[in-house]
Amino acid sequence: MKETLVDYFISLIKIDSESKNEKEVALKIAEDLRLLGAEVTFDNANEKTGGNIGNLFGCFHGNIDKKPILFCAHMDTVVPGNGIKPQIKDDRITSDGTTILGSDDKSGIAEIIWAIKELKEANEDHAPIEVLFTISEEIGLFGAKYFDLSNIKSDFGYALDSHEIGHAVTGAPSQNSMEFTIHGKESHAGAAPEFGVSAIQISAEAISKMKLGRIDDETTCSIGTITGGTATNIIPKKVILKAEARSHNKEKLQKVTDDVKQILLDTAAKYKLGDFQASVESKIEMEYSAFVIEDNDPCILLAKKATENIGLPFKSGIGGGGSDANIFNYKGMKMAVVGSGMEDVHTVNEFIKLIDLENGAKWVKEVIREYSKR
Repeated sequence: MKETLVDYFISLIKIDSESKNEKEVALKIAEDLRLLGAEVTFDNANEKTGGNIGNLFGCFHGNIDKKPILFCAHMDTVVPGNGIKPQIKDDRITSDGTTILGSDDKSGIAEIIWAIKELKEANEDHAPIEVLFTISEEIGLFGAKYFDLSNIKSDFGYALDSHEIGHAVTGAPSQNSMEFTIHGKESHAGAAPEFGVSAIQISAEAISKMKLGRIDDETTCSIGTITGGTATNIIPKKVILKAEARSHNKEKLQKVTDDVKQILLDTAAKYKLGDFQASVESKIEMEYSAFVIEDNDPCILLAKKATENIGLPFKSGIGGGGSDANIFNYKGMKMAVVGSGMEDVHTVNEFIKLIDLENGAKWVKEVIREYSKR
């Protein structure tokens, strides 16, 4: 392993690991865990995701007779995440501006492993520790969805997959994914436009009637992609809309989803030409369920104590994004999402401050110390 946390983090982000291509970084992490004394296994979740390796699970037995504590992060990155060239500029680490950095979520991985490394090197007594590094998080939380939770002995854990060090995300919304195929009728746009029914026109009219963006303080909705048409001289016969809705409230999520679908159906119903009737096919899927952890839960109180111990302010609150924690909480494994210092993620402007990388590892180490005392 590298001599400093910064060097170790940089070594991880130099390894390409876009979703479904995590094998090289996973094998490196597994070897590092073994060097620190962990028992390491891979599952076969990749057989369901189409990736080239499964979830990585490791266990450090410890020398204090307690149940383990779990730390989780994901190994995949978003696109463009190949050929990352990290640079240290002033107080932070960035890419060269042509790719993401990959601190989402390799900052979490580096901080977890480095904290354990420092505990081991100092011969500190500690409770058993479990680590889980998942695959295909960025494309649908698939690694977490296909992980067998019976392997986990911990009662609770932390997913290092958020921004500010010392911030615990204690709740997150449910999300529905929606895909609609709008069927029109093609015709020559110059010679016979009156004999066509434009799927793009139907889609545009329907979208103009939808309430999108921030619906209320619990609910959002977004049309993410629109695909359709083949040429300007052809009335387009098909459009595919992909959308999502999120809410902390189950009934509101259902209503927003139903409203989007019904507006499309009602709009298409208006477009009839002879014996042709425009139509809409719908595919709606719940991606993950909401969760809430109370502020007085031992998991959150431990995070608060560790944060204060390292001299940082603690805060908690619900978030608007989904993560592996949604899946694990739904399956019965209590997991809060905590910050690892990543900023401007999913963009080529992504960065992490050097001090935040260091504080993230300090935080993990302090959580382990405090948990081991109790």
